[in-house]
Amino acid sequence: MTGSPDSDERAPGLGEQFSAAVRRSGLGQVAPGETPTARSLLAAVGGARGLVESILPGLAFLVIYTLTGLLLPSVLIPLALALVFVAGRLIARTPATQAFAGVAGIAISAALALLSGKAVDNFIPGIVINAVSLAVILISLAVRWPVIGVIVGVLTGDGMAWRTQRGRRRVLTLATWLWAGLFAARLVVEYPLFLAGEVEALAVAKLLLGVPLYAGMVWVTWLLVRAVYGREREAEPAA
Repeated sequence: MTGSPDSDERAPGLGEQFSAAVRRSGLGQVAPGETPTARSLLAAVGGARGLVESILPGLAFLVIYTLTGLLLPSVLIPLALALVFVAGRLIARTPATQAFAGVAGIAISAALALLSGKAVDNFIPGIVINAVSLAVILISLAVRWPVIGVIVGVLTGDGMAWRTQRGRRRVLTLATWLWAGLFAARLVVEYPLFLAGEVEALAVAKLLLGVPLYAGMVWVTWLLVRAVYGREREAEPAA
């Protein structure tokens, strides 16, 4: 006799999927209220392995294109590297989501460049992602549901309680504005270079404004969040 599926085996809802995605993200490695550590910051950018997987393909494109000026090897060798990273993770049975995402992004970038015959088109997906991210953040600020507040609410388990607490709401709104600044800075620097067709300069800008700027923003966000969550946590024993 077959019965209805057990409630524990039901498919996760949209909210549960969002919560799981947040905890797997870089910011998910940041524990609100705790003292920032270099080790945790490294985990937030994917660990040493994730750092290499994020930087090496872009660096390979820059070096190969600068030395040869040839489009085909400049886009295919980074794609091959990304595939090697995925294979390595599958063999080691470690999480490969980030590596798969990297392959997809590099493959789309390579396809656009090869179809147009212009190396600068390799950077279109990155520019689009930054523009969309900036738009989402600005919309969240306009409707007074700042993205960083939503993420921290998930990580702390407090839900949206921060919206009723003035101090937390201000800090989380400020942190969200800083992330808007990150994506805006990338667009301000990269888009003019894209229009000018400055391939090498654009590749350098993407590297410098990529992981280093992201890591710095995670650190600043962590410190801002700790300014309210850490202080309140320390005050609890006294109360």
